[in-house]
Amino acid sequence: MGGSAEGELLARVFLTRVVEPGDETGGRWVRELGAREVVARLRAGGRPLPGASGRRWAGLLARAERADPGRDLAVARDAGVRFVCPGTAEWPRQLDDLGDGRPVGLWVRGPADLRMWALRSVAVVGARACTEYGAHMAATLAAELAERGWVVVSGGAYGVDGAAHRGALGSGGATVAVLACGVDRPYPRGHTGLITRIAEQGLVVGELPPGDHPTQSRFILRNRVIAALTRGTVVVEAAHRSGSLVTARAAGRLGRHTMGVPGPATSGRSAGVHELLRQGAVLVTDAAEIVELVGDMGELAPERRGPVLPRDLLHPAVRQVLDVLPARGTALADGIARGARTTRDEAIARLYELRALGYVERHGEGWKLTRQAVIPADSGSGVP
Repeated sequence: MGGSAEGELLARVFLTRVVEPGDETGGRWVRELGAREVVARLRAGGRPLPGASGRRWAGLLARAERADPGRDLAVARDAGVRFVCPGTAEWPRQLDDLGDGRPVGLWVRGPADLRMWALRSVAVVGARACTEYGAHMAATLAAELAERGWVVVSGGAYGVDGAAHRGALGSGGATVAVLACGVDRPYPRGHTGLITRIAEQGLVVGELPPGDHPTQSRFILRNRVIAALTRGTVVVEAAHRSGSLVTARAAGRLGRHTMGVPGPATSGRSAGVHELLRQGAVLVTDAAEIVELVGDMGELAPERRGPVLPRDLLHPAVRQVLDVLPARGTALADGIARGARTTRDEAIARLYELRALGYVERHGEGWKLTRQAVIPADSGSGVP
């Protein structure tokens, strides 16, 4: 399958077409044998790998016959989609907490760096059939989180998910949609415009290869990625059997913070949230309470005390955005984009990467350098 890195990439792309997301038996094969050896066994046929029944092995072999990783990569490239493998620079290492249920790789659409954005991210999830209150709370929390420099992650669905994405986008912030289908074919179709906008200003992520469709089980399994990717999960409205509760419980098992927004005691759409709160989740009502909880969690130190990486380690496109920020005061995203000779969406993506590294902070609509930012003495350029 080519050289070491290329062979690993092709093998993992192949497996996204053959092994279902969250398949721990398949994950164990990859861990014990390596992705390329698993692919070789699938292509060769023969005896089933350990843990696979004859019937299941036959199904995997049938899928393997149709898999064409080169074609999938070409289709992805044409759609502006890349494939991120575990262990590479863009891979969010917190996903490794899923063990053998870890994705074999992720398809990513959008300009930002997934690993950097995931470092300061919060999941906001909830009911599809939400009330006006639920939609209002989701949008408000997401907007406030974005204004504080946090990335809002959700599932792109109707209801709370869509409100959270729109709240973050509306405030000029960062948001990530984790889909249960190929990222080149937005689902639900009614959110095609929203998901396209997220791909332009944020990131759209999924485990399934181009063109693949969602199923009920894939929605449930997708939720573990949302839980693992973020530093905490907030549930806004959920009935007792809501899939968003699966996300929150997965977050709890992974050692992430679980939070719930209370609703009326008489509302069945908040009954699941209330039960979650009774089981130990933290009650939150605004973004400040969320940040107070998740801000001390993860690899990053609290704001204004984290280490700053040397500027020469930054990607050139990121450094270019950093270089046009003024030494004093704030600059708007439009002005930063002009100074860096890039688009507004690209500038915002790079600003959130710099925010995760401790170089910049957001103040309302503006961005400014932090005290820890390493500014060369001869740097006098700025954005008017």
